[in-house]
Amino acid sequence: MVKFILTLLIISFVVRYVVPVVLRLLVGAFVQKQARKYGQQFGGTPFESPFTPPTGPPPSSPGEVHVDYVPPKQKKSKPTEFKGGEYVDFEEVK
Repeated sequence: MVKFILTLLIISFVVRYVVPVVLRLLVGAFVQKQARKYGQQFGGTPFESPFTPPTGPPPSSPGEVHVDYVPPKQKKSKPTEFKGGEYVDFEEVK
């Protein structure tokens, strides 16, 4: 009977204190391995924020904005003569 209780206490101690530590180490190593594999596959570094600002030349002076492309402006054409809108005959139905 004493042997059974001692075995039960040892198993409960291992399950309560040792298993969580071992699992934390194993899962952490697995996550790091997957992050490295992801970084190699997609060309990024592990745990890199996807919202990093683009790396480009900084503006030459504070407050100055550099624009790479400006679309051409289209001139608004004014109608030369207004002939009215589209009219539809209307009948009131009772």
